[in-house]
Amino acid sequence: MPMLIMLVLMFVIMYFFMIKPQKKRQKEIQEFRNKLAVGTRVVTNGALYGTVKNLNEGEPYLTIEVSKGVDIQVDRNFVFADPNQMMQQR
Repeated sequence: MPMLIMLVLMFVIMYFFMIKPQKKRQKEIQEFRNKLAVGTRVVTNGALYGTVKNLNEGEPYLTIEVSKGVDIQVDRNFVFADPNQMMQQR
């Protein structure tokens, strides 16, 4: 019986310290992706900073301008943050 209680307690601790915060962060990232608009500053998973130039509605990618005249197409799932928000969190 004490072993079962210890196991349940470990799961509860893992849930509140690992699983729940990760789910919250994933929800925030998804909300950010849903609110993307042309002109939004973003950071990609590959650490590229840029500005959204075209959302390409209906496509799995968007176009980001990383430098004046340099546009790249990035999968929507690899855009995860606003650089200004990242600096405020630190």
